[in-house]
Amino acid sequence: MEVQVYKQDGSKVSKVKLNNTVFGIEPHEDAVFRAVQSELTNSRQGTHAAKNRSKVRGGGRKPFKQKGRGVARAGSTRSPLWKGGGTVFGPEPHGYSYKLPKKMKGLARRSVLSHKTKNDAVIVIDELNISASKTKEFSKILSDLNISEKKV
Repeated sequence: MEVQVYKQDGSKVSKVKLNNTVFGIEPHEDAVFRAVQSELTNSRQGTHAAKNRSKVRGGGRKPFKQKGRGVARAGSTRSPLWKGGGTVFGPEPHGYSYKLPKKMKGLARRSVLSHKTKNDAVIVIDELNISASKTKEFSKILSDLNISEKKV
């Protein structure tokens, strides 16, 4: 597969042949899906939590004696049945991280690169010279290459 090589000002220089094992495979949708899911789940913090009856403040002493009041027995004011009591089966902090196998991660990257290359979304730049780190200069380069409205 061949791709056009451009100069920084947007003029065509030559063509370069890309490796078919990276840029010429049939895209594997499942690998790409799993890679995206892995990135999204790894970005989750997992710090959600609710206080159960052992973490709620108070409730150390029995609120009233066992017999003689005519109401249901109670051992703590922090029971989930009481107002101000703990939460039953509430959220607990845990990690959502998932490590994708190396081969599947590589397959996903090759699949995306192949798909982008087939849709002419890959641009090769011969040499990139930026004199100063200015947004204005980089914006001009992107507009010269006709990719100012696209993701880079």
